[in-house]
Amino acid sequence: LGFLAVLAVLPLGLGGSRYLLSVLMNCAGLSLIAFGVWLTFTIGRINICQAGFALVGGYATAILLSRYGLSFWVALPLSALVSAAVGALIGSFILKLRGIYFSMLTICLTEAIRLAFLNGGDFTQGSKGITGLPQPFAGDSPLPMYYLAVALLALGLLVTWRVHYSRLGRIFRAMRLNEDLAESFGTNVWRYRVTAFAIACALGGLGGSYFAVFTQSVYPQSFTVEHSIYYMLFCFLGGLEFVSGAMIGAFALTILFE
Repeated sequence: LGFLAVLAVLPLGLGGSRYLLSVLMNCAGLSLIAFGVWLTFTIGRINICQAGFALVGGYATAILLSRYGLSFWVALPLSALVSAAVGALIGSFILKLRGIYFSMLTICLTEAIRLAFLNGGDFTQGSKGITGLPQPFAGDSPLPMYYLAVALLALGLLVTWRVHYSRLGRIFRAMRLNEDLAESFGTNVWRYRVTAFAIACALGGLGGSYFAVFTQSVYPQSFTVEHSIYYMLFCFLGGLEFVSGAMIGAFALTILFE
């Protein structure tokens, strides 16, 4: 909460620097996506396909805005729902795998999603991507988009915290320790695996939706396997036992890269 409070007042000390604000917006968006990877770790799965679901969210927003003329405020939650639904459908099959087998399959899944959008024809505009997306705020000031990023970051942190410290989170941790033992106590392991993965994909879709309007475009190369590995590294650096781990890791590594 203290960290979020600092982010809320930080623009006052940056002198309206577009570059510094854009770096912080990038950090916030990446944190939001990485929260999903962190949640997948809580059920004992290494998720290297989060970039694919961020791409689903980004394209969902771009198509809803450009083709159907919906408001961004409607497209944002719809994109998260689309990513969650796609994640639940795919997860119901691939989450039966464990360890390195699941991880390798998720790498392939990220690339498969990218190729699907690359070969989507007029619907996805292929390699040209979808550009010229309108931003939800009028004017030239970057502050509204900045505070949107902070608000979405707070939402992602709240969802992750609430899940982790609820009965659902305790079940996830039990599954990570020993799925067979958890199942012997009557836990429907398959259902909870899919639930965790769907929440993770929804967070990825939410972040992808934000980046689509932040950059006013989305391309098949907007999110790749390389990005999925970064999201995983954010979680490792920030700490897998801390709810804020993905956020701390994302801010630390992204700022260091800059």
